[in-house]
This record gives sequence, C-alpha cells and structure tokens, in this order.
Amino acid sequence: MSSGFRLRSTALLATALGFATLASAADKAPVVSKAIAAAVADPARPQADRDRDADRKPAESIAFAGLKPGDRIADLLPGGGYFTRIFSGVVGAKGEVIAVATPKRPDAPPDRPEPSAAVKAIAADEHYNNVKVDVQKLVELKLPEKLDMVWTSQNYHDVHNVKDIDVNAFNKAILASLKPGGIYIVIDHAAEKGSGFTTTSTLHRSDPDAVKAEVQAAGFEFVGSSDVIANPSDDRTVAVFEQGKHDKTDRYLLKFRKPKK
Repeated sequence: MSSGFRLRSTALLATALGFATLASAADKAPVVSKAIAAAVADPARPQADRDRDADRKPAESIAFAGLKPGDRIADLLPGGGYFTRIFSGVVGAKGEVIAVATPKRPDAPPDRPEPSAAVKAIAADEHYNNVKVDVQKLVELKLPEKLDMVWTSQNYHDVHNVKDIDVNAFNKAILASLKPGGIYIVIDHAAEKGSGFTTTSTLHRSDPDAVKAEVQAAGFEFVGSSDVIANPSDDRTVAVFEQGKHDKTDRYLLKFRKPKK
C-alpha cells in the first residue's frame, strides 16, 4: 500500500469521524439545567398548566432555546401565561420577563376578557415579581431593547391573520430588540409541506419551511430545529381547535439568532 493511499485513507476516515461526531452532537438532546427543572417543578404553577406539560414538554423546549438565569426574555403573545411563569423561574431575580400582549379588539364581545388579563394577574403576584406586562398592537410592535431572547409559542400563524400587518417589519422589530447573538424562538402548529401561509386562518397552522424563509429574510440566522414536540401521526389537514387537538398537533420548534456583527 502506497504512503499516498494511506494518507488519503486516513484523511477520509478522519472526515467521516468528524461528520459522525457532528451528527451525534446534533442528535443529542439538550441538557435541562437545574434552573429550568426547578422552574417547571415549581409548586406555584397552576395544576392546569402542569397537566399540559407532558404534551408541551417545556423543560426540553426551553433547554433547546438556551434560556438561563439572568436573561431578559420577551414572551410574545403569552396567552394564559403558561410559559411566562416558567420563564420567571428560569431567569430568576437578576433576569426579567416581558409578557407582550395585545389590546382587546374593538369588535370583541363585551364579555371576552382583555388578552393581557391573565399575565397582568401573574405580574401582580409577588412570586413572579420579575414579570412585566407590555400591551401593544402587533402592527406597531416595538419591544424593549437588548433582549437575550424573544419567544412566541403557537402564535406565528395568527400574526399572518392580523389586518394590515407587515410580517417582515414585525420580524425586523424583533431583530432590533435583541442583543447581537440574541435568540428568537418560534413554535407553531405545522401545516402541510409547501402550503406556506394558506391555512393560517382556517386550520390555524403554518408551514415551517415558509416560516424559516420569512424570518431569515428579516435578517436572522437559522440555528436549528427540534422535534421534541413533533407528532408525525398528526393529520396536518385537520384544524387545530378540534376537540382535544390543540396540544397534540405536529408542532415545530425553530431557533434563530441575531447575527453578532
């Protein structure tokens, strides 16, 4: 065997091992930190939220995002505050959670509560004294600056349903709010591949490939995705709000980063 062949073989083997190592690292589940585990296990969380943990997998999802003590995070469209409470525990006393809710629509039924009501109640609880509430229209979105992370869960399809919204401007507003290297997390119900945003108002789903392209067009780098809340058995042609479906859909978790330069 010639020395040249041996050298080429060694180089090929090293390359193969390198790819194998990268693949292994990519497949490896993120480590759930003590801060995340404690926040999820916090007895102050409502039982109704705890009952959803098996389907929503908050510990694994937040570990993938990389949230840590001391971070400032915007929980964009927080709903009932499921993640708001957990984020509060993760970032701790030196961190901050900004729950960004929308005002009540003028055409909403009189008996419908304000969208911010639930998170305002959380912020008023001394246990969550690092939570602040910011109420604003999405078409005029302006988040606090120098955030470490912006997170929106099961809302991205709704952004496309907002009248007169410029989604590119919406994503650029998020980009502007983040520190260089800051993270943007998008979780949503998956639509059929290639469907884009055609079912956002009917099935309440969005195509992850279309979301990736749209967010990157605003200036973000795509970091990666996680299948921790994926459900391959879900029929992506079925509406999300059918009975018992909401937390059992095929959901995607996408991670983006603001470029450091």
